[in-house]
Amino acid sequence: MPKEDIKEMIKKKLKTKPQIREDVEEEVEYKPRPKIALLSAYGFSSEGLPVEVKIFRKRTEFVPKYEVTIPGIAEGTKLMLETKLKGELVTEVKLDISEILDPKKFEEVKKKFLDAANRILARNFPSLPEDKKEVLAVFLLQKTLGLGEIEALLSDEQLEEVVINNAADPVWVYHKKFGWCKTNLRLKNEETVYDYASMIARKIGRQINVLNPTLDAHLPTGDRVNATLFPISSFGNTITIRKFSRNPWTITRFLKSKTVTPEVAGLIWLCMQNELSLLVTGGTGSGKTSFLNAMAGLIPANQRIITIEDTRELTLPKFLHWVPMTVREPNPEGKGEVTMLDLMVNALRQRPDRILVGEIRRQREAEVMFEAMHTGHSVYATLHADNAEQTISRLTNPPINVPSEMLDALSGIVVTFRHRRFNIRRVLEFAEVTEQGKPNVLYRWDVKTDKVKGVGKMSRLANTLSLYSGINEKEIESDVGEKVKVLNWMVKKGYESVNEVGEVISRYYMDPEEVMESVKKNLDWEFKV
Repeated sequence: MPKEDIKEMIKKKLKTKPQIREDVEEEVEYKPRPKIALLSAYGFSSEGLPVEVKIFRKRTEFVPKYEVTIPGIAEGTKLMLETKLKGELVTEVKLDISEILDPKKFEEVKKKFLDAANRILARNFPSLPEDKKEVLAVFLLQKTLGLGEIEALLSDEQLEEVVINNAADPVWVYHKKFGWCKTNLRLKNEETVYDYASMIARKIGRQINVLNPTLDAHLPTGDRVNATLFPISSFGNTITIRKFSRNPWTITRFLKSKTVTPEVAGLIWLCMQNELSLLVTGGTGSGKTSFLNAMAGLIPANQRIITIEDTRELTLPKFLHWVPMTVREPNPEGKGEVTMLDLMVNALRQRPDRILVGEIRRQREAEVMFEAMHTGHSVYATLHADNAEQTISRLTNPPINVPSEMLDALSGIVVTFRHRRFNIRRVLEFAEVTEQGKPNVLYRWDVKTDKVKGVGKMSRLANTLSLYSGINEKEIESDVGEKVKVLNWMVKKGYESVNEVGEVISRYYMDPEEVMESVKKNLDWEFKV
């Protein structure tokens, strides 16, 4: 084609108007995204003090904002309470040093402060309504005896962690649904952060200062506290509070949240019933202790249970034969320490049927644990490891370094996993331990389908159950199936509390026909305990 013709074609195309399809709109209305999106709003009570929370996300920020307010208390009133009345309250209440340091007298001390706060408010605000006076009294009490406005965060059951990085930054919280959030709270200065850390330390007879710049402690509520001082923490003084669950986890709560499947839960229940020792492993924050708590609810009521922990986290049904024990830190002179190992050795002299250990960290602790298993005790503990294979590796290598020959006393490994991107927790693996001390994974969670799949055939576990219970593989399958029905029935009926689940489980051991009749007929359970 001649060059002149090609040029003519290009000119014609450039002059031609583009054809617009009739089914496509010429103009699209633009709707800008909102600058602030409200994610959640709810309220709760902090020792009688009403608290309101709003969680929202700004387009310009990467994490949600957790805004907490106390309705009904004006800023001027807050200022007066903090500057004038707080001093009056401290002067009015007369306490011995023994009362301040004794955790058992904490409630008595609180009552004395609360009564004094009411008297002071009556003098300063004679016309104040009674309900308003109660609210201000609690606020004043928290400012004087507690952690000020941080106390409101500790009462929010949706929070797992409360963190102070320094006085310049806002307080951070870890929300069960929305993950890390910035709050609208800030501490006045670094001295305030230090005062809070020092107050927590004094309550347990410890000190935090320049010579001892770190602190591991717990609040009277059971919340775990870690504190560090500048310059150990470069940006300022820090406090990290891991909240103690006010509503302890049970196996039905894990089933409802799809953390574990009924089939895996039924097999774990069968192992617990037949006194087989299990380890719960996983990464930090994966729910190891919570799952151990849920497993404890599957223990028969006629057996003696000893729990050993750094700080009290486990909560068992109130009718169980249970002795909780916790370690004790040394005093400022370095005396009076009671270690996890001390408690484990002592527990063996208390004729326990079951021993639950918060976490295994050292070689001697692991050795005593396996010795207890070999002497006929059922032991359940937690350990940091990401899967069943890594669990065996951690146990048999330094620093724990347990001989592989000792592992045959361990029957199974439950691996918990926290998927941070999806903000979910799952039982990643359930594995039996072979006679050679190797893991044989029976069930594994598939992240793509969010389902648990059977990946291995039971061998050692089936042999052990057959040896001690006289049941074959078919009967094991039938027994697990029956337990699955009971678990699904409890989930359907909403039986989630520690005492509710514990009562049904204990009744099942005593009279399985009674429980199965309620399950088959879908009857409501009449709780007696």
